[in-house]
Formats: sequence, C-alpha cells, structure tokens
Amino acid sequence: MSHAPISNRTRGIVLAALTVVVAIVALLLSPFAQPRSYHNFADHCGFLGIPNFADVVSNVPFAIVGVCGLIFLASAGASSRFVHLQERWPYVIAFFGMALTFFGSSYYHLHPGNATLVWDRLPMTIVFMSIVSAVISERISPRAGLWLLPVLLLIGIASVVQWYASELRGAGDLRFYAAVQGYSALVLLISLAFPSPYSRGSDFAVVVGFYALAKALELLDKPIFALGHIVSGHTLKHLAAAAAGYWILRMLRLRKLSV
Repeated sequence: MSHAPISNRTRGIVLAALTVVVAIVALLLSPFAQPRSYHNFADHCGFLGIPNFADVVSNVPFAIVGVCGLIFLASAGASSRFVHLQERWPYVIAFFGMALTFFGSSYYHLHPGNATLVWDRLPMTIVFMSIVSAVISERISPRAGLWLLPVLLLIGIASVVQWYASELRGAGDLRFYAAVQGYSALVLLISLAFPSPYSRGSDFAVVVGFYALAKALELLDKPIFALGHIVSGHTLKHLAAAAAGYWILRMLRLRKLSV
C-alpha cells in the first residue's frame, strides 16, 4: 500500500516547528560560557616556524574542497545537477564558506583565543546555514530557500557575534551558537524523510556522520594525542569536517534527477 507523498506545505510546517523547538530549548537552557581550557590544545608542536603546526596545516583540505566545489559549480556540467539553476546559490556560498574556513581556522590556531576564534566560527556558520538553505530549496521550495538564504546567514553570523559580545561582558553565553550547529544537523537528518527530486539524498546522512565524528574527535583531542604523540584529536577533527564538505561535493557530482 503506497503512502501519499509529504506535501511541501507539511514539510515547511515540520521545519518551522523544528526551528521553534530549537529556539525554545536554547532559551530554556542556562547560559554557558566557552571553557577557558578549550584553547589549550594537545599538540603545541611547531614546524617550519609555524606554531601549532598540525592544527594549522590540517585546515588545507577546507581550501581544497571549497575551491573544487566552486570550480565545479561554475562548470557547464553543474547545470545538469539542478532542476532550477538558482538552487546552486546556497552551495556556492557553502563552498565559499569552506574556503574561508581555511583562513579563519588557520588564523585561530596560530594564536588560539576567543578573539581569533570568532574568525574560525564565522565561516563555519556560513557553511551550516547555507546547507540548510540548500535543503529548503531542494525539498520544499527553491524560492523559499533562496529567500531564506540571507536570513539564515545573518542568524548564523549573529550567533557568533552574540557569543563573542557576551564573552567581552564577562558573561559568556554559547547557547545561540550551539543551537545553530545543532539545528543545522537536525535539518539534514529530518530532510532524509522528505522526498527529493535528486538521487543520493541519503548522502546527507553521511555528512552528518562526518560532522558527529568531528565533534567526537574534538572532545578526544588530548586522549588521542596521548596514544603516541603522533596526531591529536583536533587535527583529525579538521580532516573529518573537511570530509563532510567533500561528501557534499561528491553528492552533487554524482546525483541525477530522480525518475
């Protein structure tokens, strides 16, 4: 017995409800600051005059994925991967954000601290919110996704600015930024239940998997480095996060219109 497809209106209501729930949960949580120990990464080794060498150079894959993504989207072959050409814009911004992550994260790891962490987090929120816009464009409405793109980007950027401003006041509050990250991952997971005009929609599950792996590696920074002082969890986190970006590019290259 076949099930009726989920209407675009219902999908929009589901995402709107998710947005409200995440916002309410974030407001109900007690404010929590960025732990001061966060900036004390396991691997402090320098090389070629570059401090924290591994954590700095492990950002190179972000630049590679970002540039390759932009080149692909600018190619003639990319047009066949989209029903509506405007659906490319969220991905253009996302890959641009990945390229910027190389600069922002490298700068941060050269001089770890809250002031430099801002430049690490800003491009990441650009990536997160652009992908949310892409999901809305492809699975609900291209017009809605494109209209919401600047709104989502402003929300993501505001979450970083709000966090840093709270730290400057001596009352750090990371709730808003954490909510943006969690919301982005939940949107990708929920989107798996929405029919897509494209094949390979399940690749978003792999993207979330790489993101979860990156967060786990971040938490295990010191224990992983202690295993042999070869590589730290944070260095591996960068590689896992870049792999999530690569998987999005891979999805775009391989996908076809669903029959």
